[in-house]
Amino acid sequence: MPRLLIAGCGYVGLATAELFRGAGWEVVGWTKSAPASEKSFVVRAVNIADRGAVEAAAENFDAVIECASSGGGGAESYREVYLEGARNLLAVLRAPRFIFTSSTSVYAQRDGEWVDEESAAEPAHETGKILREAEELVRQNGGMIARLAGIYGPGRSALLRKFLAGDAQLAPGRILNHAHREDIAAALLRLATAAAGGIFNIADDEPIAQSDACAWLAAKLHRPLPPIATEPATRKRGASNKRVSNRKLRSLGWAPRFPDFAAGMERTVLPLA
Repeated sequence: MPRLLIAGCGYVGLATAELFRGAGWEVVGWTKSAPASEKSFVVRAVNIADRGAVEAAAENFDAVIECASSGGGGAESYREVYLEGARNLLAVLRAPRFIFTSSTSVYAQRDGEWVDEESAAEPAHETGKILREAEELVRQNGGMIARLAGIYGPGRSALLRKFLAGDAQLAPGRILNHAHREDIAAALLRLATAAAGGIFNIADDEPIAQSDACAWLAAKLHRPLPPIATEPATRKRGASNKRVSNRKLRSLGWAPRFPDFAAGMERTVLPLA
């Protein structure tokens, strides 16, 4: 039975763990603090930014997926969790397969153009630069990089939360890229067992204009459209505006169960909202 470590068993990590277990893997999860409730697999409190803690908890794994979260923190948290975390996991565990979950925010293109894994990834914001530094560390050590589009799924949608709270504003011309939690988990399983390596974007098939997404929500929830933004929003990972291609990942046989924003929202998010 192959063994998997998920370093960062949060929203995406938990769904990924269950999918791997169903595929016959033994799964161990690490979180910075002890889990609040029992899980169907072993979860230990290990701070991956602490080299000593990683060494003390080290075991043999066939694959490691680092999908820890910065917890909403800034550059310092990013450096600890993503960069130092990756450095410690790579140095101590030396697993045959290492997958680092990054973000499509590293693409800083602003004109709504399509981007793929060969496109320039030159973020101007400090957090994006740290992600790129972590990506390069992983790549130089033979690992894979999974760049995730905006994560959503049951109980989680930043756009829906803002819409329901009355905080959403229309941003004409802005394109959103999404990836459903279940599709991310399926993609990570595919990457863990694929012969390919390198960088892969995980996104659905159809980027959507932010204004169209808000219009869809307004129609479904019978609410008025949000007002048009009077000034650009400030984003933690910097401003960008692009369409993210998933063609390379699809070439491995992966296909999203939720190919667009409407499918995922209507089938898994709105019923729980």
